[in-house]
Amino acid sequence: MQSQNASPDCEPDRSTTGAGGPLFGRDAELRELDAFFSRAGHDGAVLLLTGDAGVGKSVLLDAAAGRAVRAGARVVRASGVQFEADVGYAVLNQLLLPLAPAFTRLDEAERNPLMVALGLQSGRVPDRTEVARTSLALLRREAEARALFLVVDDLPWIDRPTATVLRFLAANLGGSRIGLLTASRTGEDVYFDPAGLPALCVGPVDEGSADELLRHAFPEMAARVRQRVLAEAKGNPLALLELPDALHPTQLAARAALPDVLPLTASIEALFTTRINQLPPNTREALLLAVLEGSGDLRLLERAAPATQGASALAPAEEAKLVERDDATGRLLFRHPLVRSAVVESSTNTERRRAHRTLAHLFTQDPERRAWHLAESATEPDEAVAGLLEEAARRKLQRGDATGALAALTRAAHLSPESVDRGRRLAEAAYLGADVTGELGSATQLLNQARAIDPELSGSLHAAAAAAWVTVNGDGIIDTAHRLLVGAIENGDHGYEAANTDLIDALYMLVIICWWAGREEFWPPLFRAIERLKPEPPEIILLMSRAFPDTARATAGTRQALAELIARQDAEFDPGSLVRVNTSAVYLDLLGGCRASAWRLIESGRAGGTVRSSLACFMHLCLDDFATGRWEESQRLADEGLALAKANGYDFIAWYFLFHEALLAAVRGENAALHEWADELTRVTTLRRAYGAARFAHHARTLGAIGQGDFEAAYHHACDLSPAGTLAPYTPHAMWVALDLVEAAVRTDRRPQAEAHVRAMCEAALWEVSPRLGMLTLAARALVAPDTHALALFDEAVNVPGGQEWPFDHARVHLLYGERLRRSRAAREAREHLRTALDLFDRLGAAPWSARAATELRAAGQPQPHPSAGRAVAAGLTAQETEIALLAAEGLTNKQIGERLQLSPRTVGSHLYRIFPKLGIGSRAALRDALSG
Repeated sequence: MQSQNASPDCEPDRSTTGAGGPLFGRDAELRELDAFFSRAGHDGAVLLLTGDAGVGKSVLLDAAAGRAVRAGARVVRASGVQFEADVGYAVLNQLLLPLAPAFTRLDEAERNPLMVALGLQSGRVPDRTEVARTSLALLRREAEARALFLVVDDLPWIDRPTATVLRFLAANLGGSRIGLLTASRTGEDVYFDPAGLPALCVGPVDEGSADELLRHAFPEMAARVRQRVLAEAKGNPLALLELPDALHPTQLAARAALPDVLPLTASIEALFTTRINQLPPNTREALLLAVLEGSGDLRLLERAAPATQGASALAPAEEAKLVERDDATGRLLFRHPLVRSAVVESSTNTERRRAHRTLAHLFTQDPERRAWHLAESATEPDEAVAGLLEEAARRKLQRGDATGALAALTRAAHLSPESVDRGRRLAEAAYLGADVTGELGSATQLLNQARAIDPELSGSLHAAAAAAWVTVNGDGIIDTAHRLLVGAIENGDHGYEAANTDLIDALYMLVIICWWAGREEFWPPLFRAIERLKPEPPEIILLMSRAFPDTARATAGTRQALAELIARQDAEFDPGSLVRVNTSAVYLDLLGGCRASAWRLIESGRAGGTVRSSLACFMHLCLDDFATGRWEESQRLADEGLALAKANGYDFIAWYFLFHEALLAAVRGENAALHEWADELTRVTTLRRAYGAARFAHHARTLGAIGQGDFEAAYHHACDLSPAGTLAPYTPHAMWVALDLVEAAVRTDRRPQAEAHVRAMCEAALWEVSPRLGMLTLAARALVAPDTHALALFDEAVNVPGGQEWPFDHARVHLLYGERLRRSRAAREAREHLRTALDLFDRLGAAPWSARAATELRAAGQPQPHPSAGRAVAAGLTAQETEIALLAAEGLTNKQIGERLQLSPRTVGSHLYRIFPKLGIGSRAALRDALSG
């Protein structure tokens, strides 16, 4: 019994709260309720909420009542109770007792029968119609001062006399300020006759809102677990909130495997178990078989349960509204996914094992399903079953189901009689968790279990690979991870057979470890191991060893062979294979052909599947997006990848995205942010002695310095990646800053170093590595060539086929070409290339380069809007004097201005000497004020 009063202020839909917190996905229903209250407050109205159990009808009633109270109405609430369903006027008593003070305003002839009906005095039991009329009169009088709302929940459990009164009220509220709001489960028998009354059907919440609800209620829940709960709950809010409560914290965080059927809490179980327990034994057995079989195939059920009369035994379950047949497909459908869980919860361990054994005998043609049913029926370790599960894991991985493969391996380990097999399978599961599914915490636990079972596991390749992942993302260093892997590879009992997947997995991991380390001496053990593979190395590991470690020295034909392999990726689903192909494509500029497979793994990771694999794919897409000018998408992916890495414990892998954040800040001229990101990247990587990864920060710092016109700093950062005159071995990233180094060397009067670096680029034949690098090599050659040859090289560079596919690099070549033309007194031709560069930079949002292109355009004689240019022109400054004055006013030194405009510092000083008198000033400090007029 409850009466509510409050002030009339009202809140917006999205902030409305029920007993369980914010309401998600119920804006439409709340608008309907608001409209109902508005109608009722003027001319009376009734509304019946209907929906399945747990769908949130009661929470909506709570929210609606709260909104009505805040709008200034009075709300009286009641609820049907099962054990009072036979007590006359029990619910009417709840509704009217809060209004007892108003009884005195009724005349005695009205009041006495009502008091008797409510059990407040003795006397003749009144007629129900009489009680209904008196109740309506009382309510109308109470609603005269302000609107009155009656909210009745659990309509199926209200007593028959109250149902009669409520039906009378519902038909006679017109002209009053009374609202009657009730709620009932769909399909339930009730005494209250709803015929002809307005109804609002409350359905499940949509998937987005369900996901939002889970994130709000269980922020610690792992993505994979959240997807499972979403699938099981089917938008039922009660199930969304209750199913996670039945899980162990390790399961909630995805550090332990989830059961095939999620367990129920008492509150959910109570929704269905009463009906299930009332079914005949053969019906319950048939239901259990149907649940554990999974597909609902009625023909299979007939074969599985002849003793239970098969599908015909399900008739009582249909009558209880638990299941229904779909004759069109020949399948059994459960009315709600939670019925499945309730069926399992209502069965015993013995009954479940018996059902699994029955099903295992039916799946002789489906080895994966047979293996699972045999495993679930087992009561002790069984190597035959464990072997079947291990084979099932292999097939699942080939199909891209890494999460299923991990679960199968873990179960196989637990069924392994011998400790060596148990440890081996746990180690492989640990590797999958660390390298593919992103369950680093689970990987650590599985690895510890494996070592506890088999102390000799140190030589296991999967154990070493998993330990490498755990080491670098924890407090360990790259050297330790390298030593673990090399030791396992060189001392393992694998015979270097190329068919050993654990050996290939370990070699791939070693490639990545060596790349992160950035030290030449780390690579020889890898190449020795690949050479020893027999009968021959697998195609992908061979291509990866040629294309990725030292791309500038890749053998002829590597790019073409990899392009052909990428073209066949549509038929590949193994996450490990896809990531290896994509990784091999990075420095050959072939990532464009890998985008579809990368997106597949990212979507899988977002759904809680291949989380770790998706981190590599986030990086691959970021790299391709940057090169191809999709900077906004690159920013979104970098942000998401960084958050995902940190959320899943991949603290080291976060450097991938710290690099992209720094890179994007550099090209946008966000200097402070650039150095923040680059400093964090350097900290994360050098802490683990991952010097190859640490060098990536110099790429971003090089671009940032060039954007700021600080070519001295740019030169040093570029040389930190690779010294001038060489493309450092096993530092493929050096190719990406080769043009930057040459430009910075030219601008800082280091022509010999610039020429030496151009020779290194040509000796490496970078045009064979990729067309983009070919374009940049032509531009670098043009920078050090005499004018007669330079212009032809620049012209060839800007016309490289497909150059427009790399807009930032293409724009930079146009900018360099335009600058060279301007200095060669070809102003008209210069303006053409400078305008192209400016348009591209503007479109990308590369602010420092846009400013530089605009400056060059003004110097080439094309007026550009500038807040101070008009004053400079009015003072009689030439185009070049104007540019020098503007740059000096910004605070640049003579040396920096000279680097920007390719003049000597002495020439800049001479120009300033002539500029000051024209502007009527005597010092550099007065330039800004003089130009601002």
